[in-house]
Amino acid sequence: MVASVDDLFGGAAPYYAKYRSRYGDPAIEHLAMTFGQDSTVLDLGCGPGTIAIPLSRRVRQVLAVDPDEEMLAEGRRLAGKAGGIRWIKGDSTTLRDLPPFDHVVMGRSFHWMDRRAVLAELDELLPPHGVVALVGPTREDPQEPWEPVVRRVRDEFAVNTFTASSSFQATGEHHDEVLATSPFSVLDRAHYEEHLPYDLDAVIGLQLSYSYSAPARLGARKEAFVEAVRRALLAANPSGRWERVTVTEVLTARRPPRSP
Repeated sequence: MVASVDDLFGGAAPYYAKYRSRYGDPAIEHLAMTFGQDSTVLDLGCGPGTIAIPLSRRVRQVLAVDPDEEMLAEGRRLAGKAGGIRWIKGDSTTLRDLPPFDHVVMGRSFHWMDRRAVLAELDELLPPHGVVALVGPTREDPQEPWEPVVRRVRDEFAVNTFTASSSFQATGEHHDEVLATSPFSVLDRAHYEEHLPYDLDAVIGLQLSYSYSAPARLGARKEAFVEAVRRALLAANPSGRWERVTVTEVLTARRPPRSP
């Protein structure tokens, strides 16, 4: 149900943890209020704990599940001695091996999965009140201001290919369209906007956090890629500073109420 992760994010974990934008306290608080403080929440495709770590302070327990051991190791490092998180190697094919959970949240991970199959299985595993929550950019999220420049460099290095799940690529359906025809068809949305500053190192580090330009994919060309990106960015913007507007959407999905 999930794309192969062999070298998918190889070497990307520290860059992901440092340079990927956080979802922000309002989004995390929204999740916490939705789930309830006595709940156990599955963070499926948790990465380095971008959601799991702050959410663990607001719920009883988070099961932080990811197929990439480097991501889990980075999450453990960042969490330190914080309690309330269980770091588990797994993916959407190992849901039945997990301890029971009340709700599930996914950040930038749902597109890697066979989405309909995952939702059907979650329908069997979640309790009647269970919520499926997706957190990430909206469809209308503005393009990163540096993207046209960096894309040309990625083209030069032939690392612009994005590989999501076959169902995502075949249908092109957005997550809300998939949810609307799933057992979790009652949808609710909330949006949270932030203006974030980026310097040159942050923009370069962000590129190394992506699956298509992760260090493992670049291999021996990593330093050449970094230098090419640096030169191109400074040529386009000598200040080496940008501001990015991000809009985080919290999309929650529930089952319809049963008829009396």
